[in-house]
Amino acid sequence: MSNEKLLDIKDLTIHYITDDGVVHAVNHLNLSLDRGETVGLVGETGAGKTTTALGILRLVPDPPGKIIGGEIFLNGEDIVAKTEAEMRKIRGNKVSMIFQDPMTSLNPVMPIGEQIAEVILLHEKMSAAEAMKRAEDMLQKVGIGPERSKEYPHQFSGGMRQRVVIAIALACNPELLIADEPTTALDVTIQAQVLELMRGLKTEFNTSMIMITHDLGIVADICDKVAIMYAGSVVEFSDKYTLFKDPKHPYTIGLFGSIPDITNDDDVLKPIKGLMPDPSNLPSGCPFHPRCDKALPQCSETMPQLVDVGDNHFVKCLLYSGQGVE
Repeated sequence: MSNEKLLDIKDLTIHYITDDGVVHAVNHLNLSLDRGETVGLVGETGAGKTTTALGILRLVPDPPGKIIGGEIFLNGEDIVAKTEAEMRKIRGNKVSMIFQDPMTSLNPVMPIGEQIAEVILLHEKMSAAEAMKRAEDMLQKVGIGPERSKEYPHQFSGGMRQRVVIAIALACNPELLIADEPTTALDVTIQAQVLELMRGLKTEFNTSMIMITHDLGIVADICDKVAIMYAGSVVEFSDKYTLFKDPKHPYTIGLFGSIPDITNDDDVLKPIKGLMPDPSNLPSGCPFHPRCDKALPQCSETMPQLVDVGDNHFVKCLLYSGQGVE
């Protein structure tokens, strides 16, 4: 395994086992991330993006969630095999996550400075006073005056709360930061500020990042590589320039077709027909085949493999793999 590879997910499968049946949230997912790199994880709601992130942190709620199979290597060590005590040392220290809604991520009855200091004390040997000093420094880095460290979450706006969450996530200088739609709850101007802040801090701390989003504009702005997810697995993966210029998978082409293009005179967008399949009842073969304009007869029977179509551009589609295609 190359030393440059920070994260390497192999054949990850995560199910939610409920009374109504098994929800196949993540299915044989493969994904890797190099040091200092930002990968965008893109897909519709229900594609399995957040479950993948929770799997990396081993925070899939159990029950009903369970990692059924696969390996998640962080620095060459398999996270799936680690004990809960070992994971507590990794979370917040080596891997941190920024969740969608900053209000529910913060403790409403604890001053924000103490919330940042708490994470630092958990992972670093220092006094409470030193941890508070570091917490105030982190607040300053995210553009909040250290004098506000004694204030409570309700005294901050949504954008400011998201900055506090970013300060907590970066307090111990993690190697990997997972951002789960970090700008969803914010208005557009604040979104731009938060993304700019994250980009700057990522460079300053030399952190690798997984940006979970369904916004291809954010991907173009922030990410180096893009993984397109559909029905719990990666269907296309490449650097962002290749993906935007030459998308291969019919689903990726459909995503781009449903975005307005100001350089085009088309009056009507081309949405992808149908809906994302129910993860508790996935179609046979390729899960995208019922919605795919290019579906072959074999697509309903054969699950395609992820194949390299050149220059580390991977596609999971029978049109490119040659499986069963004459």
